[in-house]
Amino acid sequence: MRSIWNGAISFGLVSIPIKLVNATENHSISFRQIHKADGGRIRYRKVCELDGEEVSTPEIGKAYEDGDGSMIPITDDDLAALPLPTAKTIEIVAFVPADSIDPLQMDTAYYLSAAGVPAAKPYTLLREALKRSQKVAVAKFALRGRERLGMLRVVDDVIAMHGLLWPDEIRAPEGVAPETDVTVREAELDLADALMDTLGSVDLDSLHDDYREAVEEMIAAKAEGGPVPEREPAAGGGGKVLDLMAALENSVRAAKEGRAEGDEVAEVTQLPAKKTAKRAPAKKTAAAKKTASEPASGTTAKTAAKTTSKTAKTSKTTAKSAKKTASKTASKTASKTASKTASKTASGARKRASA
Repeated sequence: MRSIWNGAISFGLVSIPIKLVNATENHSISFRQIHKADGGRIRYRKVCELDGEEVSTPEIGKAYEDGDGSMIPITDDDLAALPLPTAKTIEIVAFVPADSIDPLQMDTAYYLSAAGVPAAKPYTLLREALKRSQKVAVAKFALRGRERLGMLRVVDDVIAMHGLLWPDEIRAPEGVAPETDVTVREAELDLADALMDTLGSVDLDSLHDDYREAVEEMIAAKAEGGPVPEREPAAGGGGKVLDLMAALENSVRAAKEGRAEGDEVAEVTQLPAKKTAKRAPAKKTAAAKKTASEPASGTTAKTAAKTTSKTAKTSKTTAKSAKKTASKTASKTASKTASKTASKTASGARKRASA
């Protein structure tokens, strides 16, 4: 990958030569503007307001527009002469827990590559130190004419840097949250939890851009002069929610069915009992009463009778066997005991007679 910036990481008194490489790329399909009447390309030309002449890129410079509308020219030499210590250095200023960085501040991501063999040792040292501490490094660096804030973290065996917005560049969310007071019931939270558990986790590598694929198919078909492929319209979303509980229950059911169709079935957390008023027991319907009161008839009754008869016979046979076994065991035990007792008695008598 081609580097976009060369410099060094300043880690206390340690300097690590590095190269900055873009970690992301944009796969969006870009379009050109055309004249609808004849398909002619529409181009933007850079024209000077004073003389009306078109100006080429090398003739264009920078300027700051003052409050009264006047232009103050700024050259590249002016910017290069600024006393900016981070002009060619990523200066680490602190190490903090990763969760202390607000995701709203996250900006462009870069990979930091060790520049040359001598940089391998300090690069690895910083990487392993970040791993062991389970922290991220907050740093300042300059890129494209401005000083920026960055966060260094470890991705596999590489140090990555995320550009961060400065805190004063994050807008306060004023007037964004609902202004009305809303009460959420426990039962609704339980259903929301169940929906979250049912949807489960996802492998981000399995996700892809359906819209981009559809646009590419449409462009290919138009280029070949064929009909534009039709796709099923996306399921309608949004709209007014009339019954939040019903919508949540339907969502849980749909998610479970979707999981069941795939290879992996998500485990759904059992919902606790709803904290609602007790309802009167439902009355049995006439059909239910009839089914409960009527005895089994026909084939079902005969089968049940046969099964009961076989079970009874088996029980009797088992009981008889048990009695016979017990009788034999008792008889043998009594015989052995009597024999031993008689033998001991005779032996004792002989000993007394001889004495």
